[in-house]
Amino acid sequence: MRTGVLFLALAMGLIASAQEEEDDLLSSLDSISPPSKEIAFATFKGTRLINGHTIQIPAQGEMAFLISHRFGNIRDGAYTFFGLDQASVRLGLEYSPIDRLCVGIGRSVYQKSVDGFLKYQLLQQSKGGKLTMPVSVTLLSGIAVNGLKWAEPNRENYFTSRLTYTHQILIARKMNADLSFQLMPTLIHYNLVAKVAESNDVYALGIGGRYKLTRRLSVNAEVYPVLNHTEMPAINGLKPATCVAVGVDIETGGHVFQLHVTNAQAMIEKGFISESTGSFFEGNLYFGFNVSRTFNLH
Repeated sequence: MRTGVLFLALAMGLIASAQEEEDDLLSSLDSISPPSKEIAFATFKGTRLINGHTIQIPAQGEMAFLISHRFGNIRDGAYTFFGLDQASVRLGLEYSPIDRLCVGIGRSVYQKSVDGFLKYQLLQQSKGGKLTMPVSVTLLSGIAVNGLKWAEPNRENYFTSRLTYTHQILIARKMNADLSFQLMPTLIHYNLVAKVAESNDVYALGIGGRYKLTRRLSVNAEVYPVLNHTEMPAINGLKPATCVAVGVDIETGGHVFQLHVTNAQAMIEKGFISESTGSFFEGNLYFGFNVSRTFNLH
């Protein structure tokens, strides 16, 4: 009997010692293992900041339908009901067939343009894990076709002369739960310009941001200063003005509703970055809105 008690006590001691060593080992492993990776989601509410793209794309298998609308110039006054008598519209579809890749197409009243683009999420802002990524990076490459009739139909015209290309690197950081910033280095290439002295390439460095006021309401702003302004193609004899826009985002369930004012009536990059001729700060303002609705096709 006494031998059994001693054996039981010895066994209990060995089990306790083994458990203590296991706990110490697990504690040591926890101390050297990196924390789980945390990705920054919803840096912006939608795929558009105001006029331009954000780093966001629809999730895999989702399609977004966008309606973008710009009224006329507010400076036209009461005769045009402060621009509300006039309108320019773009309808667009954006779909992500695989993770991180989005394909988009749109049709605009502006120059009867048809545009298409590819958008790829290269990097996602994250912390924890083996590697911390301080920013999110999305690459965008697009093409726009001018659908207007030829100004001189009797001369030899080429379809390629209608084409304009856009390439962007979208770099964003979500500073905290409320504040996000984005840089948009941009190259726009015109296949045809009016004068030899004008550059076929337009370089711009867009800057934008979003500040969330409430869970469903935020204020947004963006500006696209052009770096080679003196070489830009003239529009109706005028050098383009810097595109500026301010607005608000309102989330209403499955919709994102954006209201804003800007000095650009176009809603594709070649239009609002390099073909806006009225200055924002001189009162050349267009009131507009974007509405987006997302559908899950899975």
